[in-house]
Amino acid sequence: MSSATSAWRWADGDLILQIYVQPKASRDQVVGLHCDAVKVAITAPPVDGKANAHVIKLLAQWFDVAKSQIELQRGELNRHKQLLIRQPKTIPAALTALGLPPA
Repeated sequence: MSSATSAWRWADGDLILQIYVQPKASRDQVVGLHCDAVKVAITAPPVDGKANAHVIKLLAQWFDVAKSQIELQRGELNRHKQLLIRQPKTIPAALTALGLPPA
């Protein structure tokens, strides 16, 4: 099993995504794979929930869904996070380049 396949999985049209967050970056972007997660650099600092809110807003834009369709399942106080993205409408090019298939 490659690291890419454990970084995400599909469940009835919903995407369960493992990410590793790098806060206080110069720009928001997918960096690549980090162990069994997608490494995402974000501009927000890791204080008072700002990083989590920023990640949810960013993923909502990337996957063309409402913020309410994204649920932080694990990792509220950790760089390693698991998120559920309900019925994503699009898959970001940076993730398809890593091998994320459509639903």
